[in-house]
Amino acid sequence: MSVSEEKINEVTRRAQENANLIWNAANSLFGAYKPHEYGLVILPMCVIKRFHDCLETKKEGSDQTRHQEVLEAYKRYKDFGPMTADFLKEAAGYQFYNVSEYTFDLLSADPENIADNFMVYLNGFSDNVKDILARMGFYSQIERMKDAKCLYQIILDFNAKDMDMSKYSSVDMGYIFENLVQRFSESYGEEAGAHFTSRDIIYLMCDLLLTKYEMNTDEDGMHCTVYDMTMGTSQMLTCMEERLHQLDEKANVMTFGQEINPFTMGIAVADTMIHGGDSDNMKFGDTLSEDQFSGFQFDFCISNPPFGIDWKREAPVVELEYKKGDAGRFAPGLPSKSDGQMLFMLNGIAKLKEGSGKMAIIQNGSSLFAGDAGSGQSEIRRYMIEKNWLDAIVQLPNDSFYNTGIATYIWIIDKAKPQRNPGEVLLIDASKCCEMRRKPIGNKRVDITERCRNLIVEAYGEYRTFQFMDERETGITCKCKRVDSVDFGYRKVTVETPKYENGKVVKKKGKPVPDTKKRDTEMISLEEDPEAYLRREVHPFHPDAWIDPSKTKIGYEIPFTKTFFEYAKIEDSFEIERRIAEREQKLMAELHELFREEGE
Repeated sequence: MSVSEEKINEVTRRAQENANLIWNAANSLFGAYKPHEYGLVILPMCVIKRFHDCLETKKEGSDQTRHQEVLEAYKRYKDFGPMTADFLKEAAGYQFYNVSEYTFDLLSADPENIADNFMVYLNGFSDNVKDILARMGFYSQIERMKDAKCLYQIILDFNAKDMDMSKYSSVDMGYIFENLVQRFSESYGEEAGAHFTSRDIIYLMCDLLLTKYEMNTDEDGMHCTVYDMTMGTSQMLTCMEERLHQLDEKANVMTFGQEINPFTMGIAVADTMIHGGDSDNMKFGDTLSEDQFSGFQFDFCISNPPFGIDWKREAPVVELEYKKGDAGRFAPGLPSKSDGQMLFMLNGIAKLKEGSGKMAIIQNGSSLFAGDAGSGQSEIRRYMIEKNWLDAIVQLPNDSFYNTGIATYIWIIDKAKPQRNPGEVLLIDASKCCEMRRKPIGNKRVDITERCRNLIVEAYGEYRTFQFMDERETGITCKCKRVDSVDFGYRKVTVETPKYENGKVVKKKGKPVPDTKKRDTEMISLEEDPEAYLRREVHPFHPDAWIDPSKTKIGYEIPFTKTFFEYAKIEDSFEIERRIAEREQKLMAELHELFREEGE
């Protein structure tokens, strides 16, 4: 199932070159558009040209292009009502078609009528393509380009000989689109959470999902469903499908995704239609407030949701669903409104099949520890841990993403875990399990290469406390700690001290009155008896103190850094002094030698 780093790097390099070529067309928009607006034209034009070039290829065994066969079929079947579309799709060999006579060559031959002709061409597409372009808001851009007198040049740019997009594979096209969308996003200065996931990380997530997973199989092979709640250009779904077909060529894999960005959504749907997938399984809308898969459950969930992004806009719907309790997706708790990434975590858990579903989801560090006992974040962690679904957390190397260098983690949630590793969680520190890139791409300075990926997957598969090292002794390491999940929990107890008057404890209704000025809180392990802790740690100093059980809260946090902290012994001061003196003597000797040579 391995995919070599050479292949990944080659695809990345090729995509970079092709993306540069496409993005150069933006030069024709200079003046009419601001730089951050270039994507409004470039991305939809990529989708259009991709459809165009696929239709201009020949079907096997035919002397005509697919487009020509569509035109002939249209003449025969245009009066067949709803059945016409089926005949045209069959003629095209795709889930889309175009009944216009125009091609980019014909459009380029008539600059005087370019706007009208281009609209005729676009209106000749099947409804599913027109829906994509409408969602991207492209039709309004045609009039804008016409007024700015740059529409014809854009058509010429995309009709260049080296702009044939039919030659690109799905993987190539995914990289190209992601590269373009990345440039578009960076021009807006989007926050760290709005990043794109590089292929090396996606393959790692896929391999972690498939490790220790019992596939549903029958005489026809394996059957599974894969869901991405923030699918972007659908590359995670594409990679997961690729991995499953490497395991079983006949695997029946159904992919489902939801996306809020109309540009990346359009790209995902376009690529799905080109490769014969079911584009109806890809839904547009905000996953948190417009769940398009209510009632669905899947075998796998793979996702990289935004983090550091608030959910104030979605709050009315999210809070309403929270009040539904177990009937909703967010029953365990709601995180702070400043960061909604753990809401996506809950959504993914709700979408996993009971007893077998498995999820790999990327989070930043705040999901490990943010929120006090009783807070929404803590309650979400408590829910996963006490349900025994949190299987492992993998810390990725810093600088793994294109436009953020912060620490990130892959959480593995497995609803089959209670039968395998009950009461335990594996923490994997893979922060040093990477190799430096020869040339950075934005903030991405490291790659999780094939041998790094294999080392992490091996560590996860063995599920034990150990330090895994690359056999070539390159310094690539992967540290693992198998931790009892109860160790992540704690009690936050309130210690009360009574008021005193004239040296006596003040009482009300026979009970001591607490002095609110001396009230204190303590964090104690779940395994420790609170009263024993009180007698040992508090009573020697405040013998009348007590714990108010009505104020006790349970909290959970995952001290990842602390777990892997290694104490480094401080160097002896005499040794430091000796080394300084030795260095001074060496410097003085060099100076004396220098002055002696100058004197000669």
